Amino acid sequence: MNKPVPSELIILGIDPGTTIMGFGVIRVRGKEMEFIQMNELVLSKYKDHFTKLKLIFDRTLELIDTHHPDEIAIEAPFFGKNVQSMLKLGRAQGVAMAAGLSRQIPITE
Repeated sequence: MNKPVPSELIILGIDPGTTIMGFGVIRVRGKEMEFIQMNELVLSKYKDHFTKLKLIFDRTLELIDTHHPDEIAIEAPFFGKNVQSMLKLGRAQGVAMAAGLSRQIPITE
């Protein structure tokens, strides 16, 4: 059985990073897409990695509570040369996912 297609869909897109987390919010109505918000969370001024992760989590929750997205799309990290950077990026992605899951929002990569 097919699920009915909603007449309106709000999508929160997140590009997780430990230096800068980019995000954007769009509304889709039928075949029309409307820009709502786009910005970035600059994390480079914080030295402690755990503080950065908390800020990513908190900002993601704030975006969810403000825009009430139906879905979250998170960019998947790609393999680079530096394994430590990859681990940090995976953690950033994980806390953004955890924020969405804590509000029971479907997540795609």
